Amino acid sequence: MKKIEEDYPVDELLPEYDFSRGETGKFYERYHKKLNVALLEPDIHAMFPNSEAVNQALRAVAELVKVTKNKIVV
Repeated sequence: MKKIEEDYPVDELLPEYDFSRGETGKFYERYHKKLNVALLEPDIHAMFPNSEAVNQALRAVAELVKVTKNKIVV
């Protein structure tokens, strides 16, 4: 179904709003330095549906790695 003009909201910007000196992407670098994204396969996503679950699992694995590294004798 095609959207018609009536489906879109009326432009609510007031005339006193001036974006003529705005900068595109001003905070892009700063934002992406703080953002870490990992794409999960669907089967993994089913087990860990949100960030909190993924973080808990990774912390548990990291702790196991620490414990096992200390016990390995070559």
